[in-house]
Amino acid sequence: MLVFNLTYIVMGVSAEIDILFVEDDVCLQKSVGYILEKEGFSVTGVRSAEEALRELKKNPPDLILLDLVLPGMDGYEFCKLLKKNKKTSGIFIIMVTGKGLLEDIISGLELYADDYITKPFEPRILIARIHAVLRRRNKNGLGEYNMFEYGPLTIRPDSYEATLEGRRLHLTKTEFDILVLLAGRPNFVFSRSQILDYVREDDYSITVRVVDYQVSGLRKKLGYVGEYIETIRGVGYKFNVQ
Repeated sequence: MLVFNLTYIVMGVSAEIDILFVEDDVCLQKSVGYILEKEGFSVTGVRSAEEALRELKKNPPDLILLDLVLPGMDGYEFCKLLKKNKKTSGIFIIMVTGKGLLEDIISGLELYADDYITKPFEPRILIARIHAVLRRRNKNGLGEYNMFEYGPLTIRPDSYEATLEGRRLHLTKTEFDILVLLAGRPNFVFSRSQILDYVREDDYSITVRVVDYQVSGLRKKLGYVGEYIETIRGVGYKFNVQ
């Protein structure tokens, strides 16, 4: 099997996803941080909003996991501060808290949090929520990767272009979106439903079975690189690289 070296390039430099976890429960902070780092994220933990503000000046993250009940400034006020500041307003925020009442959830989302998850939570649910928020960023064109490189295959999401050995591939929009989704997270298995949710537009009705048809067409256009889109029987697909 050909081994590809994957590079994510943003404005000419390699990129990774940095998460700032604002949580005063040190045990929870460490356990969740460990799980997220195994998932491939870079995680920094702080115990208060004040610590978080100092960290933001040194290293602005891509996403913040924010507890609401904190010593000193609470999560609501911290969220307001970030959204009022142009330098931090684009950072994604997922509120992670024990406050599960409907009015609390509505309050958090109205303060421009991007998602809200209540404690206790299943780690896989949190990871799925994080990936959903990051995919939303890519679809909105905010801070998206400028280029993926897998050996002879180059993918430029910002210009909707993919090339193989320098030759442009003529992909449909759906084929290209599927390629970006799979290549953007190599070796991760996406279910057909997840792929469908990613590529489906509000006014464009497609079914799960059509995903197989689109992947088949994409593989043919990718030529010998198409073999790296692996079918996981009964589940979905992954972009298999080593």
